[in-house]
Amino acid sequence: MEKIGYLGPEGSYSSIAAQKMRPDAELLPFKSFPQVFSSLVSSETDAIVIPIENSLNGGVLQNIDLLQSTEGAYATEECIIKIDHRLAYKDGADKKAIKNIYSHAQALEQCSKYLFENFPKARLIPTASTAASLEKILTVADAGVIGAHMKIDGITLTPYNIADEDANFTHFLLVKLTMPSETARSRKIYFSVTCANRSGALLHILERISGHGLNMTKIESRPIKNVPDEYRFFIETEGDYSSVQVKSAIADIRKITNSFKLLGCY
Repeated sequence: MEKIGYLGPEGSYSSIAAQKMRPDAELLPFKSFPQVFSSLVSSETDAIVIPIENSLNGGVLQNIDLLQSTEGAYATEECIIKIDHRLAYKDGADKKAIKNIYSHAQALEQCSKYLFENFPKARLIPTASTAASLEKILTVADAGVIGAHMKIDGITLTPYNIADEDANFTHFLLVKLTMPSETARSRKIYFSVTCANRSGALLHILERISGHGLNMTKIESRPIKNVPDEYRFFIETEGDYSSVQVKSAIADIRKITNSFKLLGCY
C-alpha cells in the first residue's frame, strides 16, 4: 500500500488534502514540514502532501524552500481545499476569559482581524498545525483556531468562519522523488530560476515565457541563503509538460538563466 506523509495530527487540513488525493493510501502524520520531507528522502513514505500557497497569505515559504532544496523532489498533482477556521474553546466557557489562543502561524495570520478585534490582549501562540492546537485547550483561558470539520467532546466551535476573508483556499501539492517522464501530461508546470543581477534579466525570462505562448499563473521571489541581494524566482505557468511547446520553452529559459530547476508538473 502506498504511504503518504503529511503535517499532522489527523484532522489537519493537510490530512484532508492527503485523504482527497490518495483515499486508499496509508496516511502517516509528522510533526513538522522538515520531518515530512525527511520521510520522503528516507523512503519512509512514497509521497508527501504539502501546502504550497494560501489565497490570503500567499506562498508557504518554508515548503517552497524545502521543495527547492530537496534533491529529486517533484510535485506531480495539485489539490485545492477551502479553509474554514473556527474558534475552539471549552464548553460553557465565557469567551471574555480567553487569554491564550493557539494555532498554526498561518491560521493565526488568516484570522488576525477577528482575533485583534475580539481578543486584543490574548497571547497568540503558534503550534505545529491547526489540529495540534486542540491539545492546548486545557482551561477556560485557552482557545484554538481549528478547522470546522473537527469535532471533539467538550469543545465548542464558533458557528461561523472567523477568517479575515470567507473565500480562503489553500493549494496543496503531492510530491514524489520521481522525475516526470518526458510524456507526463500536465495542466501546469512549476520551476525556479536565478538570473544575473542586472537590469532586464528577469524581463528576458518573462518574455521567453510569453513568447512561447505560456500563461504565467504566479511568480514569487525568495532570497538566496548566504548570498546577499540575490534572489531565486519561483514561477508557475499553464502548460502540458509533454508538449513540444513546453519543452521548447524550458530549453529556451535554461539558456538565459544562471540556474533552472523543474519543481513539478501537475
